[in-house]
Amino acid sequence: MAQKKLGFGLMRLPSLDPNDPGKIDMEQTKQMVDTFLERGFTYFDTAWMYCAFQSERAAKEALVERHPRDSFTLATKLHSGFIKTKEDRDRIFNEQREKTGVEFFDYYLLHDINAHSLDVYNALDCFSWIREKKAQGLVRHIGFSFHDGADLLDRVLTEHPEFEFVQLQINYLTGTAPACSRASATRSPKSTASRSSSWSRSRAHARGCAGRGCRYVQVVRAGDVRPVLAVRFAASLPNVQIVLSGMSSMEQLLDNTGYMQDFKPLSEAEHAVVRKAVEQINANIAIPCTGCAYCVDGCPMRIAIPKYFSLYNADMQEIKGKSWTPQSGYYEN
Repeated sequence: MAQKKLGFGLMRLPSLDPNDPGKIDMEQTKQMVDTFLERGFTYFDTAWMYCAFQSERAAKEALVERHPRDSFTLATKLHSGFIKTKEDRDRIFNEQREKTGVEFFDYYLLHDINAHSLDVYNALDCFSWIREKKAQGLVRHIGFSFHDGADLLDRVLTEHPEFEFVQLQINYLTGTAPACSRASATRSPKSTASRSSSWSRSRAHARGCAGRGCRYVQVVRAGDVRPVLAVRFAASLPNVQIVLSGMSSMEQLLDNTGYMQDFKPLSEAEHAVVRKAVEQINANIAIPCTGCAYCVDGCPMRIAIPKYFSLYNADMQEIKGKSWTPQSGYYEN
């Protein structure tokens, strides 16, 4: 049976304390995990620092200790911000195995490759390291998540053909991953691609990874586009294997699994609804900007003005009160 195209992102699990994501409501999380599996979905995505460093332990308690190992696939990540020496790579990896309770990871990612983290990953030889983990059978599939521009993505994929998938954010507002677009971005999911495919809408798509995997975290909620259309938009794109949603309640999980259980690509009528919403969003952008970048040529400091406008516009469309937004990561990069 083919893998269903919705993954459970363990980044925003239900919490007993709204001010402390580490105080996970384990009883509700267990019910959500059980329901997710009962409905035929199998892909779970976590990371070292999610939920105040407690997400991997929650995966062990709610998933690994309660369900057969062959009934699910689990992904986690190594983040450059927590490694200072080569020894740190194995220390964290071994702790992740202990925290999750698994002998091997189905998917393992270098977390958030960008212009800054790439220097760390190169200096600590993480590319050879992750290949070795796969050779040892401790990781089945290797990939990376990405929050930077198309040029860097193209470079990483060219220099490292060993990667089997990439985790990207996909944006229905521009039809591409926001990091790879010259235009504005909105709240968006993440996606992974595999090599040798030709995605049509951007250079990142052109360097996508064909047929191996695609994941995405974060449901898009903007304009008239309901989450169902936002998630299905991404899942309808060529070579997208998995759409991740960071679900923090049973209501969200039932909603997502309900329309993704028997996934159907967007119809032309639904694409028309998305296009209408995009028109409305574009009509209400805080700072109109075509992204031509002519202003950058005249700026003595070479400030990337259109990119900052794009991030601001996207932030103005965010749900108020969110503790983290993708724009913060792009701003740092």
